[in-house]
Amino acid sequence: MNDLTGKNVLVLGGSRGIGAAIVRRFSAGGANVSFTFAGSRDAAAALAGETGATAIQANSADRDALTATVAAQGTLDVLVVNAGTLVLGDPLELAADDVDRMIDVNVRAPYHASVEAARRMNDNGRIIVIGSVNGDRMPFAGGAAYAMTKSAMQGMVRGLARDFGDRGITVNSIQPGPTDSDMNPADGPMAATMHSFMAIKRHARPTEIAELAAYLAGPHGSMITGSLQTIDGGFGA
Repeated sequence: MNDLTGKNVLVLGGSRGIGAAIVRRFSAGGANVSFTFAGSRDAAAALAGETGATAIQANSADRDALTATVAAQGTLDVLVVNAGTLVLGDPLELAADDVDRMIDVNVRAPYHASVEAARRMNDNGRIIVIGSVNGDRMPFAGGAAYAMTKSAMQGMVRGLARDFGDRGITVNSIQPGPTDSDMNPADGPMAATMHSFMAIKRHARPTEIAELAAYLAGPHGSMITGSLQTIDGGFGA
């Protein structure tokens, strides 16, 4: 287990699924963890009680509220941006406001949160953004807007890695494929279709994504930056 003892960690979007697994993993590694949630108050309270982490209600679509939340954490060692939203459908029929909100949460929020965290971050800090293999591959119809947001995340990670590299701050994206969560359950209606694209024909477990995040946040991740760490069972192979 990577030693994260004493590290100050903020996880944006940490109450459920991958985010909750990351909160548990980092807390178990000895970090001082805070995490945000939007509407899942009961799940957030239960996770905070289980792990000793601090739950903070914050709306990632509200730039000012989000940056204020990041700033209020003071000096961070690790920022994990997991908050995200998914809108699928015929682009001729999708509501423009729904697409714009997805851009706010999936693109603008990670950028502004990362910049705000870096203002106060210790040298040799870590910024980890949870993206998606759909930034590389969108194998079915209806995902253009979602894939666009995840591809934008790739460019942001590469650029910020350059911007913050002189301080030893690493910036990386983890790109999961199908992962068992409320958004994409392993027994959901699209599971068989997703598995047909994969070499390992199952959904990933959130704990598997959390272990990769812990590796990037730990001492072994100090020379990994500007990278897209795909963990997708061969979905994009």
